[in-house]
Amino acid sequence: MPLEMNKEVFITCAVTGSGGTQDRSPHVPRSPEEIANSAIAAAKAGAAVVHCHVRDPETGTPSRKVEYYREVTDLIRAADVDVVLNLTAGMGGDIVFGSPDAPLPLNEAGTDMIGAKERMAHVVECLPEICTLDCGTMNFAEADYVMVNTPGMLQAMGSMMTELGVKPEIEAFDAGHLWYAKQLAKDGILDSPALVQLCMGVPWGAPDDLNTFMAMVNNVPSDWTFSGFGLGRNQMAYVAASVLAGGHVRVGLEDNLWLEKGVLAENWQLVDRAKTIIESMGAKVIGPEAVREKLGLTKRMPK
Repeated sequence: MPLEMNKEVFITCAVTGSGGTQDRSPHVPRSPEEIANSAIAAAKAGAAVVHCHVRDPETGTPSRKVEYYREVTDLIRAADVDVVLNLTAGMGGDIVFGSPDAPLPLNEAGTDMIGAKERMAHVVECLPEICTLDCGTMNFAEADYVMVNTPGMLQAMGSMMTELGVKPEIEAFDAGHLWYAKQLAKDGILDSPALVQLCMGVPWGAPDDLNTFMAMVNNVPSDWTFSGFGLGRNQMAYVAASVLAGGHVRVGLEDNLWLEKGVLAENWQLVDRAKTIIESMGAKVIGPEAVREKLGLTKRMPK
């Protein structure tokens, strides 16, 4: 893919994520109402897309409960601001092994491994415009935790997304994930042109250096749409890098808790900062209707 700056950029806000950040910042939303309100504020600040996980309202720990997704979806769709809804489908693929000397039996407290239909239950119920598809298995930072997405699982989930008319957002944590995403499109499981999120700096996926980022960009087919983000303190640097490389951007508390050193951020502030960077580069921030037209999305109305 040739290097050409993107002049019409959409911002995705990743509102809360599935990491254990709930006790590190008071601004990480927990309840469905808090998550929806944070997403709505991000949309008013300029995010065209909101990417949502859900959490247990009491503990803040990540959850897969369909009723939480239903509440978040209904509140966002009923809001006085338009935004494209993107729900995660990444939960339910977690395996935590025992110690290196005794990997089996698995650590049942951390393992959450379910089938494709259960992983997609909230997507079937809520019918977001976009949902994520993590296109590979990967070691995460924890010593014995593996995020599991086998080819068979991805084929099953990808087929369900296509049949539902929900646009998959391919989450590429490394170059091999892009390689397999292209195979899924070649096999007719995913429609092409596709949508890709380049996830930089997530241990132990692709490191967040520019050489690796450009290697990832150059592996995205020229007619596909990509967005990029950098984890943690490099979040805003990757806003500029992704726009310069021809892509769109993602910010939000899923990936970074800080507005600047010593200052905890809210989602809308991160969106506002990203918008300022994009416009300072001479590009335009586009809204949800333009995103729907660009990506061929189907807007769902409130029930």
